[in-house]
Amino acid sequence: MKIQQIRNATLKLTYAGQTFLIDPMLAEQGAYPGLQGAPNSHLNNPTVGLVVPLDELTSVDAVLVTHTHFDHWDEVAKAQLPKHLPVFVQHDADGRLVAASGFTDVRMLGDTTEFEGITLSKTAGQHGSDAAIAAIGGLLGEVSGVVFQHPSEKTLYLAGDTLWNGQVAQAIKAHQPDVIVLNAGDAQITGLGSIIMNTQDVLAVHRAAPQATLIATHLEGVAHAVLSRSELRAFGAEQGFAAQLLVPEDGQTIAL
Repeated sequence: MKIQQIRNATLKLTYAGQTFLIDPMLAEQGAYPGLQGAPNSHLNNPTVGLVVPLDELTSVDAVLVTHTHFDHWDEVAKAQLPKHLPVFVQHDADGRLVAASGFTDVRMLGDTTEFEGITLSKTAGQHGSDAAIAAIGGLLGEVSGVVFQHPSEKTLYLAGDTLWNGQVAQAIKAHQPDVIVLNAGDAQITGLGSIIMNTQDVLAVHRAAPQATLIATHLEGVAHAVLSRSELRAFGAEQGFAAQLLVPEDGQTIAL
């Protein structure tokens, strides 16, 4: 497999001969206002530009949207992606939103969804702590992850916008992934804490799957994600798992 870090949580994944665009946020730097009630709300999003040409991101076999927040499925993605592409979503509500933008092949993820010989298995997550969900669960919404499996490839678990919790632990136990992609930029809501993984969450994943290669994404792309790549790399070295933790730069491709 090849995993190219595009920006924020946007990835280009080549797996068993198929290329997936994951959680596309394709707008120019600064196109959207900062998230009110979150750190750095005075800064516009995305905080950095795309370093990969847009035409390279629209020439894919399928699109996967873990949830429809603006930093995973934005207006430019809706406008620029070819409308015939298969778009995998977590549930009917997201499917209706995607279809409303003109996409004609919207597919629901399930326990064992098949695509060109690849098994896609939806996993659960939680976009913040119990307290955050109780306070603003309607805003944070439902999120999902996906496990990719194929006989010729290592098992890949894309955890999505979640903290470390029992759902993530269960996914690791059930699927025994060789590679785990973590949204690890410590995005926060003021007063309610982290809504995606921080350093301690990443460490918990490593302890649950010590042989897995961890790939950190969703860093340095939106203003409310406060953990930097350098800080996460330093933490991995301090805790003794730097060799298992990859933190790619935008545009960088990892082959596994």
